[in-house]
Amino acid sequence: MTYTETVQWMFSRLPMYQNQGKSAYKANLDNIVKLDNYLDNPHLCFKSVHVGGTNGKGSTSHMLASVLQEAGYTTGLYTSPHLKDYRERIKINGKDIEESYVVDFINSHRVFFEENKLSFFEMTVGMAFKYFADKQVDIAIIEVGLGGRLDATNIIIPILSVITNIGLDHVEFLGDTLEKIAGEKAGIIKNEIPIIVGETQFETEKVFIKKAQKTNSKIYFADQIYFPEITCQLKGDYQTKNTRTARLAIDVLKEMHYEILDTHIESGFNKIVENTGLKGRWQILSSNPLVICDTAHNREGIEIVMNQLLSLDFNKLHIVFGAVNDKDLDTIVPLLPFDANYYFCRPNVMRGLDTEVLKNKFLKFKRFGVVYSSVQEALNAARVHAKTKDLIFVGGSTFVVAEII
Repeated sequence: MTYTETVQWMFSRLPMYQNQGKSAYKANLDNIVKLDNYLDNPHLCFKSVHVGGTNGKGSTSHMLASVLQEAGYTTGLYTSPHLKDYRERIKINGKDIEESYVVDFINSHRVFFEENKLSFFEMTVGMAFKYFADKQVDIAIIEVGLGGRLDATNIIIPILSVITNIGLDHVEFLGDTLEKIAGEKAGIIKNEIPIIVGETQFETEKVFIKKAQKTNSKIYFADQIYFPEITCQLKGDYQTKNTRTARLAIDVLKEMHYEILDTHIESGFNKIVENTGLKGRWQILSSNPLVICDTAHNREGIEIVMNQLLSLDFNKLHIVFGAVNDKDLDTIVPLLPFDANYYFCRPNVMRGLDTEVLKNKFLKFKRFGVVYSSVQEALNAARVHAKTKDLIFVGGSTFVVAEII
């Protein structure tokens, strides 16, 4: 198979949470353990940092990878989902995994995948771990896909675990309270492995402290530690918390004798896009009118983005918005301004929410707009209607942003 055919096979033949939702979620690690054993346990061949949380885990992972690259370490980076190309999920020093490796990996093990009914995510995690082992990375930053305790990445024994924060997202899998979700996220805390928590939250602090005590893990709360002002290339307001969390993680790694100088930290934080290829976080697409996109897709993330948008100087706000069908819009729509012009669209994935349903959800909260047949058509319409000093925002879902970058 060609690379294109291989990726099409992966998406069409195997369950994937991003397309199918709950039916692709497995409540155990049996399959990934079986796959890892079959591949000769590649997860044991490299050191790793495990990064989970509701919001900010992707940005934090990219920050850490960028600093480590600046310090001269061959750094693997595993994140999800991708925006444009599947290979974005698996990188070494900012370079995507080779098409040939993806093709060879799938072709070599396809029978095993089919016989054991491995999910898209399990297969991808196995590929990432084998790739990092084969390429002998010095360290890999591994982002949790969903939750923590039962996530396929959770077979690793990292040298450091990071949990950015806890919000009400994926409640159908993780629980309907912050305490329950924190319990699932805390599943990445391992015996005697230090854990960094990005935000101290009343409902979750005791959950993390209790788990850290049980595992004899030293626990740090990043927002309880003073840091001088840290400049960062990523300009979203929410990145302040992520930067502080990543900065503390770097200090903990230095205590483990990783040679990271202040110059590496400064350049790493200010060259994240160049070093890692990160996209979609408060990304400015064009000016006159200003067009900004962001992948924030839950209440906590969208609230921060909206606050930052409304602090800007513009005449009229145009919002291109789409969502997936399991998103709790009743908690999100009230955060959006009454007086914006809305352009409703459906991201091109199976879970994409029908635009008429989306429009009616907004009508419930007296937000009005027009339905468009695609994300690109909605953005084109916003560009037509927007004046030079207006502002266009594109968001609501990672998949919406992916279609216009």
